Amino acid sequence: MSTLWNKGTSATEVVEKFTVGDDNILDLQLAKYDVIGSKAHIKMLKSIDLLTSEEEKILQKELDQILSEIECGYFRIEENVEDIHSQIEFILCNRVGDIGKKIHSGRSRNDQVLVDLKLFFRDKVLEIRESVLELFNTLQRLSEEHKDILIAGYTHGQIAMPSSFGLWLGAHAESLADDMILLKAAYKFANQNPLGSAAGYGNSFPLDREMTTKLLRFETMHYNSIEAQMSRGKCEKSLAYAMASIASTLNKLATDCCQYMSQNYGFISFPDSLTTGSSIMPHKKNPDVWELVRGKANRLLSVPNELALLCTNMPVGYHRDYQLTKDIIFPAINTCLDIIRISTYMLENIIVNKDCISDKKYQYLFTVEEVNKLVLEGMPFREAYIKVGKDVNEGKFSQYVDKYQSVNDLHHTHIGSIGNLATKEIARKMKRAWED
Repeated sequence: MSTLWNKGTSATEVVEKFTVGDDNILDLQLAKYDVIGSKAHIKMLKSIDLLTSEEEKILQKELDQILSEIECGYFRIEENVEDIHSQIEFILCNRVGDIGKKIHSGRSRNDQVLVDLKLFFRDKVLEIRESVLELFNTLQRLSEEHKDILIAGYTHGQIAMPSSFGLWLGAHAESLADDMILLKAAYKFANQNPLGSAAGYGNSFPLDREMTTKLLRFETMHYNSIEAQMSRGKCEKSLAYAMASIASTLNKLATDCCQYMSQNYGFISFPDSLTTGSSIMPHKKNPDVWELVRGKANRLLSVPNELALLCTNMPVGYHRDYQLTKDIIFPAINTCLDIIRISTYMLENIIVNKDCISDKKYQYLFTVEEVNKLVLEGMPFREAYIKVGKDVNEGKFSQYVDKYQSVNDLHHTHIGSIGNLATKEIARKMKRAWED
C-alpha cells in the first residue's frame, strides 16, 4: 500500500487492512477540503521562500484541476492508497514530478487531517443550520396557522388542561432555537485553524500561521501547537452534543406525532402516501416515518458518549484511536440531516383535526378554567378547587364543556400561553442564538 510515511519497510496485508479501516471510503468526504487546505499551505510556503513563484503556480494549477475533478465526481482514492492525503500528493507527484513532494513541507499529516476536519465540520454545521431553520420556519408557520384550534394537554399520560396546535408546534420551534445555541458553539469550535501545529509540537520552519488562518477564513487559530492536536475528538464531541440536542427535540416531536396519529388521540393525520399499512389489518395507518425519526434520534443521543469513551485516557499528542472518530461522527452527521429534512417534509403535509376536543373523554379538560373563573369572581382558590372537584365527582361538570370550543373562549393572555404564543419573540430568539 502507498503511504506518505513509508520508510522502505512494508506492513503485512493484515496490519494494513486493520489500520487503514474505512479511511479510503470516509476520506472522500474530505477530498475538497484537503485540496483547499493544501492551496493555502503552499501559498504560505511561497511567502516564506520554501517554494518559488513558478513552483507555487504549477502546484496551484494542478490542485485546481484536482478540485475540479472532485466537484465533478471523477475523483477516487485508489485501492492501494491509504487515505485522501496520500492520494492527492501521489497525484501531484505523478503529474508535476518532484515539485509535488514539496507540498508537505512544514506540516504533518496530523495537522493536515485536522484542517480537513475543521473545514468539513464548519460546512456541515452550516448545512445542519439551514435544515434546522427550514424546520423551525415550518413549525412557526403551522403554529400560527392552527393557533385557534384546541387540543388536550396531557401530564402523567392523563388528560390535564387545554392546549392548542399553536402552543404544541410553537414549543418544538422554540426548542430548536435552544438547540441552535449548541450548534453555534460547535461552529465556533470548528472555526479555528490548527495548520502549522504539525505533529503537535510545531517545527523549525518560519510558518506564517496568521496567513493561513486568513486564507482559510478561520475566525481564529489554535495558538498552542499541542492544544491544536488536543482539539481532535473534542471538536467532534462539540458537534455531537449539538446534534444530540437537535435529536432530543425531534425525538419528542416524533413521539408526539406517533401518539397524536393514533385512534385514541386523533389529533392529526397524514396522507396515505406518507404512512404504511399492516400486512393483515386493512384499517391501519402506521407512523413508520416518525417511528424511524424517533429511533434514529435515539441513536444520535448515544454519539457524544461513544466519542467520549473513545477519546478518554489518552495523553497529549496524536494517537491512532482518533482515526475512529470519523467512523462515528460522519454517519451521525448524515443521520442528523436526514431526520431534520424528513420531519420538515412530513409536517408540510400534516392534517390537523379541527374538532379534537368534542370527544366525551375530554369533558373534564376545562376544570381549571372553572376554578380560575370562580377565583376571578372573588372565591378563594382552595374553595373554588373543592367546589369544582365536587361537581366532577357528582357528574355535574359536563354542563360546562360546551362553553369552551376555541382558544378565544379561554382568555389566556400571558406570554407563552395558548392566547399569546410569542411567535415573533421566538423567531428573534432563534436569530440571536446564531448571531450572538
